Amino acid sequence: MMVIGNGKRVTMTDVLIQFHADATEAAEAAEILDQLGLDMPSYLRMCLSRLARDKGIPFSMRLDGLSEGRGVSAMRRASRIAEEQGIAGMSIDEIDAEIAEARK
Repeated sequence: MMVIGNGKRVTMTDVLIQFHADATEAAEAAEILDQLGLDMPSYLRMCLSRLARDKGIPFSMRLDGLSEGRGVSAMRRASRIAEEQGIAGMSIDEIDAEIAEARK
């Protein structure tokens, strides 16, 4: 049992997590996971479990002498796209409403 942002108590099966990823990176990751005998949902559950257990990111986060890493670059790209699409200022409730409408 866990408590989510609105104070509602739920079980793990009650939570759906969705996100967008770069298609090339997702395909590369899926290929690696396949070689390891894992699928993407299993891997992501493992990451979430480790995050909760360790109370921190379950892998090293470091800069390899680069002024801007891939993560920062991806966030800048996502912010630029959001600005271009006119959705940068959306609240979480607005985002949830759009997702709910798209599922109809």
